[in-house]
Amino acid sequence: MSPAHTPRACARTAGRHLEARGVLRWPQHCRMENYKKTKIVEKPCPLPFTDLPADIIEMKVKDGSKIRNLMGYAMSKMEQESVRQILFTGSGKAVSKTITCVEIMKRRLKELHQITKVLFRQIEEMWEPIVPEAGLDALTVKRNIPAICVLLSKDPLDPQEPGYQAPGSFDAFWTETLKAESQGQMKRKQGGGRGVGSTGKHPRSAGAAPGEP
Repeated sequence: MSPAHTPRACARTAGRHLEARGVLRWPQHCRMENYKKTKIVEKPCPLPFTDLPADIIEMKVKDGSKIRNLMGYAMSKMEQESVRQILFTGSGKAVSKTITCVEIMKRRLKELHQITKVLFRQIEEMWEPIVPEAGLDALTVKRNIPAICVLLSKDPLDPQEPGYQAPGSFDAFWTETLKAESQGQMKRKQGGGRGVGSTGKHPRSAGAAPGEP
């Protein structure tokens, strides 16, 4: 095995790709089944709204969250006259669950105004070698994942704000969003894609993380 193809050299080469591009492109000669994911850190991401009340209720939806528990708490707050707005946020696998929570609340409270923001947030995955004695370095993988923030309000919101939905509209925004996203993916595939660092494309389309297909 040449010095350039040793496990330690492979790890360092992968790290340089990460640092330079913000997305992992594993060299073809490096097999990453010797690594395991040990930790995921979500980087701070400012909310894409201005002039929010300091005490606004933010429902942070996670992949493992129970919708019944989330909605029980959220509904108990929004049924209070003094509570005028609520914010639902979720990222990665929790995006669809966040949308579900929003739609449930809008069907129970009919006159809610809505503004939706779709964005990307960065996470860092920590990968450790399964066998420390193998001489492999630990890796930090930076990835951009999709995220969604939905503001629901009993009071009118600016109808000119991108992502606004009037009371009584349910699935139209999601239909248009998914259609636009699908068209964007087709364009990126036709153009070859350039990875997260330049387009915000999901990293698995540019090169899977260790141990992922």
